[in-house]
Amino acid sequence: MNAGAFAAALLDRTAPCPPGLRSWNGSAVAQRFAVYRNNFAVSLVEALADSFPVLRELVGAAFFRTLADAYVRRVPPRSPALAWYGADFPDFVAAFPAASGVPYLADVARLEYVRILAFHAADAAPLPAAALAAALRKPEQLPALRLQLHPSIAVLASPFAVVSLWAAHQGLTAIAAVDPFRPECALVARCGDSVEVTAIPSAAVRFIAALQAGAVLGEAVAQAASPSASFDPAACLGLLIGRQLLAGPAGQQGGSP
Repeated sequence: MNAGAFAAALLDRTAPCPPGLRSWNGSAVAQRFAVYRNNFAVSLVEALADSFPVLRELVGAAFFRTLADAYVRRVPPRSPALAWYGADFPDFVAAFPAASGVPYLADVARLEYVRILAFHAADAAPLPAAALAAALRKPEQLPALRLQLHPSIAVLASPFAVVSLWAAHQGLTAIAAVDPFRPECALVARCGDSVEVTAIPSAAVRFIAALQAGAVLGEAVAQAASPSASFDPAACLGLLIGRQLLAGPAGQQGGSP
């Protein structure tokens, strides 16, 4: 039996049972395959519901099933690990015609998938306080300081109130008080065994992204600066230090502090 034909029939509920299938007890193969095909789709829809619970609450269970089922039929898993399934689900949501009237849904889904990545990111020991203190005692060298961030860190800038929408569905704030069309930026990181979502300024997003790209401290501060908004690098660094999100050794460009 051709594996490609089997996979195609599995994803297309209108396709006939692929040729060459046999059952061990001689029972109706087409009926058994239809049950298997349905269970396959249902399991993937349920996996998406587990990964995107806030999106599901926002649109309702029935609409979410329709949305997720359409995605499953078009985008089958590429990995046996269902935790990773749905990487491009946010883009699918953004392009789904029936969801176009609620434009913030895709960014809420992006935030939820970033949380999954943060949860499964590698561990890293926090930067020892002594190493950080030694670096801070040499202010003239701070612009050349290279900081390594925890692997779980991600930032998301959105024209919508994604942090507040997420928080409301955790019971942390009232959904009625949220203006979904207020721009917000999120810092997502695993602290201990939990993944935290924190609202940060847009300048902090640029600062953290620059550090992740390998910029030294002075370069990251320069990239974060904006004529239209002030940036306090000390506050952002304080947040990262307080959450133990600086990892590994801190060193100057080309050497140790």
